[in-house]
Amino acid sequence: VQLQASGGGLVQAGGSLRLSCVASASIISVNFMGWFRQVPGKQRELVAAILSGGNPVYADSAKGRFSVSRDNAKNTMYLQMNSLKPEDTAVYYCNGVFRGRSYWGQGTLVTVSS
Repeated sequence: VQLQASGGGLVQAGGSLRLSCVASASIISVNFMGWFRQVPGKQRELVAAILSGGNPVYADSAKGRFSVSRDNAKNTMYLQMNSLKPEDTAVYYCNGVFRGRSYWGQGTLVTVSS
């Protein structure tokens, strides 16, 4: 399974970006898909995830600003990021667990300028 993340870029504080993660396999039965982020020198951290029932989970830092969703017909997961802050600057990775195995996308860089 391959995951292709895209949508990162440079945005001013307060702006918005939408990240996409396209899977090479069907995500209909995938129980967990999530977005993580990482900055140099720090551990990768969960930002948001969406479970098979459609229930979203958010890190405290993302609550109220980010929204995760999935389109099973397009095998795609999204992360809508609003009210971006400089501290959101990171490489964002998508992750999916397919038949008990974890797969990672290649990462997409989000840079938020102050």
